[in-house]
Amino acid sequence: MRAGKAGRGGTSRIPGVPNKKQQLFFDSRVRFTAYGGARGGGKSWALRRKLIALCLRYPGIRCLLVRRTYPELKSNHLGPLLREYGALLTYSEGEKQLSLANGSSIDLGYCACDRDALRYQGQEYDIIAVDEATQLSEYQFSVISASLRGTGDYPRRIYLTCNPGGIGHAWVKRLFIDRSFRPGENPEDYNFIPALVYDNDVLLSADPGYVRQLERLPARLRDAWLHGRWDVFEGQFFAEFDESVHVFDAAGGAAVIPNNTRRFVALDYGFDMLAALLLGVDTSSGLWVFEECCEPGLTLSEAAGRVVELCRGQEAEYAVASPDLWNRRQDSGRSGAEIMQAVPGMLPLRPADSRRIPGWRMLREYLAGRGDGLSLHISRRCSTLINSMQSLLCDPGRPEDAAGEPHALTHAPEALRYAVMSRPRPPESEATFLPFSFRRSRSLYDI
Repeated sequence: MRAGKAGRGGTSRIPGVPNKKQQLFFDSRVRFTAYGGARGGGKSWALRRKLIALCLRYPGIRCLLVRRTYPELKSNHLGPLLREYGALLTYSEGEKQLSLANGSSIDLGYCACDRDALRYQGQEYDIIAVDEATQLSEYQFSVISASLRGTGDYPRRIYLTCNPGGIGHAWVKRLFIDRSFRPGENPEDYNFIPALVYDNDVLLSADPGYVRQLERLPARLRDAWLHGRWDVFEGQFFAEFDESVHVFDAAGGAAVIPNNTRRFVALDYGFDMLAALLLGVDTSSGLWVFEECCEPGLTLSEAAGRVVELCRGQEAEYAVASPDLWNRRQDSGRSGAEIMQAVPGMLPLRPADSRRIPGWRMLREYLAGRGDGLSLHISRRCSTLINSMQSLLCDPGRPEDAAGEPHALTHAPEALRYAVMSRPRPPESEATFLPFSFRRSRSLYDI
């Protein structure tokens, strides 16, 4: 493989031939390139090779290689880098840095917690490589990526490798799989290159038993690690959630949604996020989620206004919310419920049964839909709820509870939990009458 110029001298060649997916990774020039999906796709080798090639091509370039912990980074990258490119590199244990004779360098970093991310504030890098990006939170990635800056004539790019699962699953999936961008995020800056073990001819030849090992895994691990599926992964809280079963297309709603539903709203409020769901329960106790409003940075009054807009013309009967909304605020002496209830058109508020584990158990009953009437149907328009149901993680210390991080994923499922625990009563079935007709009977006068 030709890496380009090594300083002002001639050219350097580093051995090895990339497979087709690795070549796509090498050729990507966008600001954010993610590579991976399944285990064994050759991600680590490609990431190391890309960094060395950039260091040789651009003398003086500054790179950062990050993984969750430093022992993981040493085992997975430092050792292989020194074995593969030791003639080109000088390693400083004190500075945690690999340097080349042409002035290029690769700093070795880690980020096991938010405090670690702050170590990179004020640093400047031309290239940042994040290995196993789904093991970092969105906050940690945002802080580290803010170090991508400089004044030299170098490319400015971030390269990520990733597998489904982990605390960062949701943000990686949002950016690179779903391509659901927020204001300020340019879709042209993001490129995802999927990789499977079947793309890695070197591994298949050297260890053909590795594929059989992946094929013997439990179903969910097999789907994620062998097939690279992002909608299923180990540690997923709602493993039973299935888009093909629980999501309906609102465009065909007239043919799907029952005519007779009793409607209400469930909401989880915080200044960081309002999650409000418009729901209906049908005559069989099936639960339908028609619309959502998920918006950050709203005051209590503004949040109530959004709820009013959400259920306009829907004949919703009440809104159920977390009981802490009834706690009195020290600044005004009024509760959040009082402030929201004072907004014209706001539905009558009810405190939810906020018990977590019983609530999650009840929600699983709706997801199971075993024929006892309980079932759950979510409109495809409710993208935040759908993504949160797919990406919510188990609490590692309490498997029956959902994890509190990533926090952004918790709001919409919490609102849905309040909904099922409000024990919504189905509407009364319309009475049916047998057809009848009057028939004149004979009397004594009919002679």
